[in-house]
Amino acid sequence: MVDRRVPEGAAAGAGAEPRVAYVADPLAALAENQDLGQFLAAIQAAVGNHCDCIDRISVALYDADTDTLKTFLASSGGDAPLQHYEADLAAAPSLRETILSRRPRVVNDLSVFADGTREHTRRIRDQGYGASCTFPLFLGERVLGCAFFDSYRKGCFGEHVVRVLSLFSHLIARVVGSEWIAARTLRAALKTANEMVHHKDPETGNHLERMSRFSRLIAQDLSRSGAHALDDEFVESLFLFSPLHDVGKIGIPDAVLLKPAKLEGPEWEVMKSHAHLGRVMVDAIIGNFGLESTGSVDLLRHIAEHHHETVDGAGYPHGLVGEEIPLAARVVAVADVFDALTSRRPYKEPWTNDDAFRQLRRLARDKLDATCVEALIHNRPAVEAIQRQFREEEEAVAAGT
Repeated sequence: MVDRRVPEGAAAGAGAEPRVAYVADPLAALAENQDLGQFLAAIQAAVGNHCDCIDRISVALYDADTDTLKTFLASSGGDAPLQHYEADLAAAPSLRETILSRRPRVVNDLSVFADGTREHTRRIRDQGYGASCTFPLFLGERVLGCAFFDSYRKGCFGEHVVRVLSLFSHLIARVVGSEWIAARTLRAALKTANEMVHHKDPETGNHLERMSRFSRLIAQDLSRSGAHALDDEFVESLFLFSPLHDVGKIGIPDAVLLKPAKLEGPEWEVMKSHAHLGRVMVDAIIGNFGLESTGSVDLLRHIAEHHHETVDGAGYPHGLVGEEIPLAARVVAVADVFDALTSRRPYKEPWTNDDAFRQLRRLARDKLDATCVEALIHNRPAVEAIQRQFREEEEAVAAGT
């Protein structure tokens, strides 16, 4: 039999409209393979098709360990009033309430905060924003953070605009949450391997917590000083992945890894191979878990492979010189050495911070990145706050806390 039905899209008769039409997808940019910064810029462009009053979108992540919101992404290009900033939720009751209630916060006239003394209030005010709408971001019951939609116009966040922004805030939560899950899946897999190393390798329990936060301090200072243009996504990824620098040690035989005496020549060569093994492990886990598109995986590769390179080219595994060494690895090296110096080990007492800082400056002549060293020293009050918060259990007991 002959099928005499009119094909889809074909004319049913003279002058008839086609049954199927193919039109432009106004949100097609959101499906492109792009990093989170590009995604947020695409979100702002899409929001602009529905309401033209949004001048800036930003995302802050929640850190449960410190009960703070940390700036992470922003869509406004050179306009960065809150880059590398952390807000203590205990001192920001309206932000805490929007998270606890899971309801958006609308401020249609930011002059209500004109007398506010908090830094984040001052920065937003000084930038000239007139109104703001904040949505809490959740992944199930887990708090991810907040999305901020800012406008230079006062009174622009009416019911229709809030409904539109609600849709996009949930989309932001899903995408950021997906990236969060992927990054933490990768970190969890490597952390499991890392913990196997540290059950054997005699490093102190909170070493990784401290050095990851020292790494973040250094990166934030490098950006603030203008030494390097680092966005919040880089800083957060550095914080997340820096504890995994020695993951390759899982491939080092116990006879070498746990030897109490000085390593002999061949043994030292075996120990040095942990940097290359770390890169191999990272690549294998990224491939096995299908995480190739996860943001900042190259940063993780750099940390695992290059954290023992030295600026004079005498490091390993590749003998890179100066700025040939990826910045993330240079930052982690300073954080790692400083915490090793100031921590108690079976073979040594902890150095004072003064002595450790002097040693870092000596090492900056030919081993460590001098700019990274000065960035850490410049933040001594924050360094000491981290040391107090993440001191070893026996030290906390001795101090009565």
